Amino acid sequence: MPGNALISVYDKTGLDRVAWIFSKLQIKMLASGGTAEAVRKLGLNIVDVSEYTGVKEMPGGLVKTLHPKIHAAILGDWHDPIQKEYLDANGVEPLDFVVVNLYPFQEVVKKEPDNIRRAVDNIDIGGVALIRAAGKGALLNQRVVPVTNPNQYEEFVSELEKKGYIGAALRKRLAREAFVVTADYDKAIRDYLAGQNR
Repeated sequence: MPGNALISVYDKTGLDRVAWIFSKLQIKMLASGGTAEAVRKLGLNIVDVSEYTGVKEMPGGLVKTLHPKIHAAILGDWHDPIQKEYLDANGVEPLDFVVVNLYPFQEVVKKEPDNIRRAVDNIDIGGVALIRAAGKGALLNQRVVPVTNPNQYEEFVSELEKKGYIGAALRKRLAREAFVVTADYDKAIRDYLAGQNR
């Protein structure tokens, strides 16, 4: 099936397995800066998100994947003639796999509860947006596969290797788990900030 995958991970545990299966199946990979560098160290080809979007990452890594060409690639429906016209006119290629995990906000505030600046620095924006978009895309267009935790890699890689695609049952479960990730993350932020008012 070749397709396209976006990888943007803080926790790079198991990244090699995911990158190798994408490479083996000739799935084109896009990645944000640090992830792209890690994949290149494996000797694999990958395209920087900034090259695909035509916009450099913001200094400090504050804005990397928040771009219409990324989110349209996740949410777009190439079977809808009106959407397809927009997507083609803007050079948008479909993203079939979104492999993302978030800045470790929970771990940071557990270790340094009084370091508010460090806590705020670890509030992920782009990653949460990608996960929500991929979860919606998985349910809306029954096309996108969100992968949000290295604990999911073994099953994901195994099914992809065996079938060459991800079946509906696993895709839907990964979509549900994607929304659990974002809900838990936002709750952790809310709870931490609420505690600062005491």
